[in-house]
Amino acid sequence: MDHQPLISIIIPVYNTKDCLEKCVDSCIRQTYRQLEILLVDDGSDDGTKQLCDELLKKDERIRVFHQKNGGSSSARNRGIAEARGEYLGFVDSDDFISATMYEKLMKAIREYQVPVAQISRAEIDAEGKQLADVCTPPEEAFFCESGDFLRELLLHRGDCSFCTKLLHRSLLEKQRFPEGKLNEDFFLLLQLLPLIKGIYILPEQEYHVFYRMGSNTRKKDKNDFSRVFMDIVDNADVAMELVEKHYQGLKQVCIRFGLVQRLDYLLHIPLGQMRRENAFYGKVKKYLRCHLLDTLTNPYLKAKNRIYLLLLTLAPKTVRQIHSWKNIGRFRRGR
Repeated sequence: MDHQPLISIIIPVYNTKDCLEKCVDSCIRQTYRQLEILLVDDGSDDGTKQLCDELLKKDERIRVFHQKNGGSSSARNRGIAEARGEYLGFVDSDDFISATMYEKLMKAIREYQVPVAQISRAEIDAEGKQLADVCTPPEEAFFCESGDFLRELLLHRGDCSFCTKLLHRSLLEKQRFPEGKLNEDFFLLLQLLPLIKGIYILPEQEYHVFYRMGSNTRKKDKNDFSRVFMDIVDNADVAMELVEKHYQGLKQVCIRFGLVQRLDYLLHIPLGQMRRENAFYGKVKKYLRCHLLDTLTNPYLKAKNRIYLLLLTLAPKTVRQIHSWKNIGRFRRGR
C-alpha cells in the first residue's frame, strides 16, 4: 500500500463556541483519513474550553491542548510544537473546509514534488451566501514561482493565509508565527518564500472563510485603533528587505506596496492619535514626504491611491477631517 503521510491540522481556538463544532466536523469528514486534529484552546472563557474536551469523544484523531491566552500566533505555535504530522495545515475555528480539501492538496504535493500547495478560498456570510472573492481563484492549477507569488502579494492580489495551504513541517523547523503581532501570516510567508522554489496553486474554493455577525458588530469607541495597521506598515519594511536581498526586480512593486500600506494606516488612525508625540505616526508622515517622488511616478499606483497619498502627505489631519468614513470606504474598495 502506498505510504500516506500524516497531516496535522492545527486549529487555534478562542471563544468560538457557536461555530467550533462545524469547523471540527468538516475536518473529521476529510476524505484524506491519515490526519490528526489539534485543538489549541487559547484561554477561552465562554464555554469553548469545555466544548473542546467534549469534542475529544467524536474522533480518536482529535487532540486538545489548553493554554493561557496568548493570541492566535501563540496557539498556532503550540500546535506546531505538538504536531506529529509530516505535513501541517491550519484552520481557523470559525471557518470550515470542504471534505476533499486535504486530499487534493496532498495529491498536488506528491504529484508535483513541492513542499507547499494552496487551495482557493470562498468568503461566506452568516446566511451561507458566498461573498465577492478577496483573492480571485486561478482558472486552472499551476505552479507559481516564489518571485511571482511575492509579486502578487505585493500587488494585493495574492493569498498570504496559511489556512489555504498545506506545507511540509521542515519549513517550520526554525520559523514560527510572530507572537504579539497581527498580519502574522504575511510576515511568516515572507520568511519562507526564499526557502522554496514556489507554491502549487489549485483553483477549487474548498476553504470557507465564515464572517460571523454579532461579535464584530459591537459599536466601538471612535479612538479604537487595531495594531494591525501598524503591523502592516512594519511588514512592508520587512518585504522591502526581502526584495532588496532576493528579488531586486520587484523593487518598484514593493515601493508601491509600502506606500499603500501606509495609506491604509492613515485612513484608519483616529484623529485623536494624529499627534506630534505619536512616534509611529510621525514615522509614517516622514516616509511619505521622503517618497513623494515615488508617489508621483510609481507605475503600479492607481490614480486614486496617488491622489490620496499626495493629499495625505501634504495635510494628513486636514484631509481626514474633511472626508467622511463612507467616502474613504468607497475609495478603499477601489484599491
